[in-house]
Amino acid sequence: MDPSPNAEQIKYWNEVSGAKWVAVQPVIDEQIRPLGRLAMERAALRPGERVLDVGCGCGDTTIELARRVAPGGHAAGVDISAPMLERARQLADAQRVNVRFELADAQTHAFLPASADVLFSRFGVMFFADPTAAFANLRRALTSGGRLAFVCWQALPENAWMAVPMLAALQHLPTPPIPGPEEPGPFSFADPARVRRILEGAGFTSVQLEDVRETLTIGGGAGPDDTAEFMLQIGPAARALREASDPTLKPRVAAAVRDALLPYATPQGVRMGSASWIVTATP
Repeated sequence: MDPSPNAEQIKYWNEVSGAKWVAVQPVIDEQIRPLGRLAMERAALRPGERVLDVGCGCGDTTIELARRVAPGGHAAGVDISAPMLERARQLADAQRVNVRFELADAQTHAFLPASADVLFSRFGVMFFADPTAAFANLRRALTSGGRLAFVCWQALPENAWMAVPMLAALQHLPTPPIPGPEEPGPFSFADPARVRRILEGAGFTSVQLEDVRETLTIGGGAGPDDTAEFMLQIGPAARALREASDPTLKPRVAAAVRDALLPYATPQGVRMGSASWIVTATP
């Protein structure tokens, strides 16, 4: 038995979702890349700095972070998903970027003290069983003058790109179990007061949350049909379909999601609203 406090998440991102995210990695990265880049701007990265990318997934952010701290700097990515880290290493090798990836649970991993100038994450910190303990552990990796910058989702109703397909899918599916507001999940950092409580409890100061509203191109610029298929592979609608465990429902669900996406179709692809927080703090 895995003794990790995040054993459930480790199992999920290795056995359920990791391979699915790898399969759509180029589309996901293109879709949320603007939000990650904005968080990088807020991190005020400088050449020569050392950056730890928490929940780095398939490595798109780690590779870009390495470029931003060159020359003389270094970026390392840590994640619990072996399939996603395998893709990350492939991408870094293909782009000839010198980065390091480590399969580890950031909540419990023994990071070297003062080994990072910046802690960064693009939607990778909302899944800890005990986020206060996780951030306290991560803070020990920061230098005394270091800083934290990450981007996380606001509440589901504020994110049309996830809410609209979800509501369409639920016309044909039973409502899946919904995590509580303080349980690990994509929206567990939606409440600014909770984010402040977690970070301050972990020893961070000067906690700031920036309200970011961006229109995203969903599904890599594809039309409604292909975008509907994409939405049934990742996100809340995909989870609802998976937990229904009835494959005969998929054509009806896909049709409902496609119809719901039609009002958002543009010549550039399906364009929908998003809401996130860019969070910054110092140790």
